[in-house]
Amino acid sequence: MKPKTNHAHFISIIFILSCASIPKEITDATCHESAIQNQSYSRSDEVHKALVKLVESGVPGVAVSIYSNEGWWSDATGYARIEDQTPMKSCHLHYLQSISKTYVAVAVLKLFEQGKIDLDAAITRYLPDTISQYVTRAEEISVRMLLNHTSGIAEYNFAPKYVSYLLQHPNHRFNPMDYLGYIKGKPLDFEPGSRYSYRNTNYVLLALMTDAITGDHAKFITETIFNPLGLTQTYYRAEDGYLTYPQLINAYWDRYSDGIIENASEMQRTNVASMIGDDGIVTTPMEAVKFLKGLMEGKLVSLTTLDMMQQWVTDRQGKPRYGLGLSYIKIIGQEGMGHSGGGIGAGCELYYFPKKNVFVFTGINLGTVTDSPIHAQAEEAREALYEAILN
Repeated sequence: MKPKTNHAHFISIIFILSCASIPKEITDATCHESAIQNQSYSRSDEVHKALVKLVESGVPGVAVSIYSNEGWWSDATGYARIEDQTPMKSCHLHYLQSISKTYVAVAVLKLFEQGKIDLDAAITRYLPDTISQYVTRAEEISVRMLLNHTSGIAEYNFAPKYVSYLLQHPNHRFNPMDYLGYIKGKPLDFEPGSRYSYRNTNYVLLALMTDAITGDHAKFITETIFNPLGLTQTYYRAEDGYLTYPQLINAYWDRYSDGIIENASEMQRTNVASMIGDDGIVTTPMEAVKFLKGLMEGKLVSLTTLDMMQQWVTDRQGKPRYGLGLSYIKIIGQEGMGHSGGGIGAGCELYYFPKKNVFVFTGINLGTVTDSPIHAQAEEAREALYEAILN
């Protein structure tokens, strides 16, 4: 990690290392800022200082969007693309990574409200045999257990063969059955419903289940979530040109965990395009907040269903962790709910803090799934950011 006084030198090193990796099909990363903005937001200076601190820690770029009792406010700093020094703006598209799980959970719960899914029925009722045969003791696992990560199903991300193949073939496009192939025949990690353990595999299965019921889970999400909320800059798999949008940020990672980052945009896009259910959505910071705000206001599911989403399962220490597609979190003493996401070349958080009536999305274009000395200082800046927003 370079000291802050050498930040410009740090950026120049990155440029030399990664300019050959610029995605050729994305030639213009400009975008237009939203006119919805409270220019008098009382916390703007402190929030901006925290964003600058994040970039000084080594993060290429960061964007934030906030909705509070003062209205809307967004900000960004650093670079969306280091190579041509495209400034990060609040209108750029960010990878939602695992925040996508909340959208998928809402889709499943809409089917529940339509009477097409019984949350406590076995997943074998809704999954074709060709899919459920990959899951050990599938007949004992309910839809609810997938939603709140109490299924005990093995995690495909933990399979050494998967990780090795991914790193050795960074541009390989996986399909859902490839992922399930890595867990086929594996014993459950624990008895279904007995405890909580986060598993991406659960949401791959939920997406396939929604496919089986609706014909196309991505189209169903577009029609029942994106369109009703007017999310015109939110994209999943049903939109033309998926993941080739000019406004999509470049992605970077610290491959060797030595504080030097490289352009991983092609690998990031290929990886995200491979995943369904557990990942895959891209959107602007403001539209991410609009989604969570719309959900909490009862615009997507009933208030009864929303309450059910907040029935938290606990970890082994008895601490609340996860509901139905929502994570419980406590930051600087403030309770919140929402989700976080991390990938090869991006990281993000989307949370609602009820006591403060604050919604916030933060996105960076540095990978969070590989270790980096950058992360330690970035974590300090993250704390300062939430301190500025909430206190």
